[in-house]
Amino acid sequence: MESSNRGLSAAQLFVKCLEAEGVDYIFGVPGEENEAFLFALAESNIQFVPTRHEQGAAFIANVIGRITGKAGICLSTLGPGATNLITGVADAYLDKSPVVAITAQGGIDRMHHESHQLIDIVQMFKPITKWNDSIKDPDTIPEFVRKAFKLAEMEKPGATHIELSEDIASLQVDSKAKPLTVNSNRRPAAHPASIKEAIQMIQRANKILILAGNGAIRNRASKALTEFSMKYNFPVSSTFMGKGAVSDKLSTALGSVGLGFKDYVIEAFEQADLILTIGYDIAEFNPANWNIGEKKKIIHIDFEPSEVYTEYIPDLELIGDIGEILQVLSDQLNQPARDNWFYAIRDRVRHSIEEFSQSDQEESFHVPGVIAAVREIMDDDGLLISDVGSHKMWIARNYQTYTPNGCIISNGLASMGIALPGGIAAKIVDPNRQVVSLMGDGGAMMNIQELETAKRMKTGYCIVICNDNNYGLIEWKQKRNTNSSTGTKLTNPDFTALARSFDIPGFKPNTIGAFKSILKKHLNENKLCVIEMPIDPSVNESLTDELNNYFNS
Repeated sequence: MESSNRGLSAAQLFVKCLEAEGVDYIFGVPGEENEAFLFALAESNIQFVPTRHEQGAAFIANVIGRITGKAGICLSTLGPGATNLITGVADAYLDKSPVVAITAQGGIDRMHHESHQLIDIVQMFKPITKWNDSIKDPDTIPEFVRKAFKLAEMEKPGATHIELSEDIASLQVDSKAKPLTVNSNRRPAAHPASIKEAIQMIQRANKILILAGNGAIRNRASKALTEFSMKYNFPVSSTFMGKGAVSDKLSTALGSVGLGFKDYVIEAFEQADLILTIGYDIAEFNPANWNIGEKKKIIHIDFEPSEVYTEYIPDLELIGDIGEILQVLSDQLNQPARDNWFYAIRDRVRHSIEEFSQSDQEESFHVPGVIAAVREIMDDDGLLISDVGSHKMWIARNYQTYTPNGCIISNGLASMGIALPGGIAAKIVDPNRQVVSLMGDGGAMMNIQELETAKRMKTGYCIVICNDNNYGLIEWKQKRNTNSSTGTKLTNPDFTALARSFDIPGFKPNTIGAFKSILKKHLNENKLCVIEMPIDPSVNESLTDELNNYFNS
């Protein structure tokens, strides 16, 4: 093709394709090899947000994707920049969050031999993406970008990756090249014969239980699930990532399942003679922990067929749009609401949660007490983002969630370090929503550098650090297994002083009441703050002892 027919550079065409996809932000770290792309971004309406680490960028993109259903975008250069993206991209892959990762690469003239910072990025990303490839011809960029977004966002969502080398980025493209049209497709409905069989199974069952997973938090699915559950009085337990699919205020809500040991809600699984799994991801919670002895009758309702798993072989699978399937089942079942067989279990769960609240005067803090205080102060439609650690178990178990994506927990990859950058993402999506990122000291120190990004982006959310100077979840498990622990003890900076060094208000309250006051003020004023809560981890063993006594009595 003659040069007279060529106009935009490949980098400029790439950016135009991103604009066509509705991209507003890209998060990442600049490098030499993505220079052409960065200057093309500077000419566009897309805002490039430099982060302090590529992992932080990937986590921000990850949480944006999870909240909106639209792919979040992260960017790195080659070599160490790309390797730093891996954790956040892998987290999106297993957590089913739409993300498009873009990495730079060296020119083709040095791809055939060992070279500075040169590694095979496409091969490296292969096991943690739905699709990834390297652009070899600049005229194919519109197809590359459209495919990356389409696959990232289609059910089940996940991560994709595009590699743009520095030499390709600078080439000129056909002047007629333009972004492809973005179309949305209606997902197929389940087969009528399968619907009929499901209704027959439900009618024959006496005690029906619904397990709501990650796929059930989509707004349409959540609405249909709530109506179905309430209409027929079917109890719902959620996985950690399904929290909020059905509001915990409803009479049919049993709370979440997924602790590494037996909790009260497991009684419902033991008693049920039919379990409907809705958008359930096996990566979240091993079915061997609830399908005891592989005996339960199961109807699998999801966007995709079930994984092959010894303890998870559904008797029937309804594959298609979850919301539509539930609506059809609700309309065609047409029977009276079932009895309240699960109420005693529900009441035990709720009573146990209430027992761990702390009074305003208490000066010694524990994680469930902090969580109860957050729930008391936060708006019903506020968002709590959990990091990974012992606090995650308490949030999943005790934090009452009233709306889809009202509580975000990483439980596929379950990666530490997601909560602080996740708060940035949440405030970018909705600046007026109340957001709390709750983490342990271990998770906080994984991405503490993004405090600067949070401040620079003028985000107004509260960062709560539960500090026990320990990798507390690992210690908890070690003590359950061996009655001792090793290799978990840490030391930490003064988190309040660290916050102030970033010109962010930092607090260490001396009572639960003082904590509530600080939290309420900053949430209502939409201001960024860091609150350090020194915690007593012995409550972890108190819960273990309580449950052991109940189930072994």
